[in-house]
Amino acid sequence: MTFLFSLFRFLSWIISVLFQTFKSFFISNIPLPPPHFPLLHVPYLPLRRIIDFMEPKTLVSLSFCSQKSHSVIKTQQRAPFNGRLCVSEFHSNLSFCTFQNRDCVLSVCNSLFFPNSERSNYIKMNEQYVPVEVHRSDGNLVSYWGNTSDGLKEITNYVTDLLNIDVSEVRASKESFHLIEWVNRRQKTPLKKVVYMDWGVIPSKDEMIYILRDCTTLSEIDIRSDDPPNFRIVGNFRKIDCLDICHGQWVTIDNLLTMDGIVINLKKSTLTNNDLNVFLKHWLSGGCPRLKLFCARIGSVDIFRVLAGLRHNVVRVENRRDYNSPFGHKWTLWKGYDIKRADGVTATVSYQPPGGFVVVVWPETTHNYD
Repeated sequence: MTFLFSLFRFLSWIISVLFQTFKSFFISNIPLPPPHFPLLHVPYLPLRRIIDFMEPKTLVSLSFCSQKSHSVIKTQQRAPFNGRLCVSEFHSNLSFCTFQNRDCVLSVCNSLFFPNSERSNYIKMNEQYVPVEVHRSDGNLVSYWGNTSDGLKEITNYVTDLLNIDVSEVRASKESFHLIEWVNRRQKTPLKKVVYMDWGVIPSKDEMIYILRDCTTLSEIDIRSDDPPNFRIVGNFRKIDCLDICHGQWVTIDNLLTMDGIVINLKKSTLTNNDLNVFLKHWLSGGCPRLKLFCARIGSVDIFRVLAGLRHNVVRVENRRDYNSPFGHKWTLWKGYDIKRADGVTATVSYQPPGGFVVVVWPETTHNYD
């Protein structure tokens, strides 16, 4: 009987929405108040579908309305979110990230910038009252804290508990390096991606070694900072699916030959044409078997020296080809040279001016960014 009553209320709400919509066609320029939506009285199955269609930022905002709304959102098993949960010191927020988009869920700001006109807006989060306002363009809540680093950790604790999800990606700098370690300690699920970005600030050798060797990251490492003076990695690299390094002067041919990656992208590299020749021969003999894309900016590429000793296995290609890597890198190859491994796998070697050297392995593969 209770189910039928709740269902009746839900159907009544739908009918009222339709009625209001029809009225708006005939009564122009008169704003009509939205009908009351009895969300928490909706039967389980329709409620689950409604929650499935809500954006994460809407669910988070709704969770602060009451203890019951918080409980309903936390206990409902919903469809997986689009993208991966990222905590970012650069943007001071939590967001769901895909290749193309970043949808903010909840952000932090220093309380010194909290507008006086909004001083009465508070929410209760993790047993403390926090001033908030709604972001004017994105629509998510902005929370204000005396210490934004602490605030970022608090909103991470709140959102991950509410949505029953772990952090998949961390974006940090030297100042917030502790954020990477903190996330790794607080959850059992390894991170999928770490982005370290700090232009003009040089990380320590210990920080670089932690990111490259000790950080429990399953898939991607992206380092966008200068490298420490005389920095070197000795021994084998651990398996990293996608390695992006903006200042790759420290990566030697010995490092490269121990890598087992799907995408390797080195900017400002000091590799030579002879090094690239050694790497191609390494791949042809079965090394780096998972490779789909290799890029290196080395300043000057002599394609004939790079292909030395491989001419019997080279086919020149003149037509344009577009290539999409599993981690979102896109290349247009106007011409190049195809080389084939003994197992029949083909790669295209291409010079991309100025100073770019690219190897793409066919066929293309897609990647689910979750």
